[in-house]
Amino acid sequence: MRNLDRLGDVAVGAAGDVAGTVVDPKAGLGKLRAAVTPRALMLLAAGLLCGYPVARSHHRS
Repeated sequence: MRNLDRLGDVAVGAAGDVAGTVVDPKAGLGKLRAAVTPRALMLLAAGLLCGYPVARSHHRS
């Protein structure tokens, strides 16, 4: 439950890193690489794999 409380902070931090990448691509990409963990990549991939069929089914109806 404690990790879910920090979800907003993590999302805002990630958005800031993306915005920083636009302003200074070299430094921004370094921060983005440091922030991305294997666990985060697995969660993202799982979300995409689960969300894609759901989105397609809603798009058809």
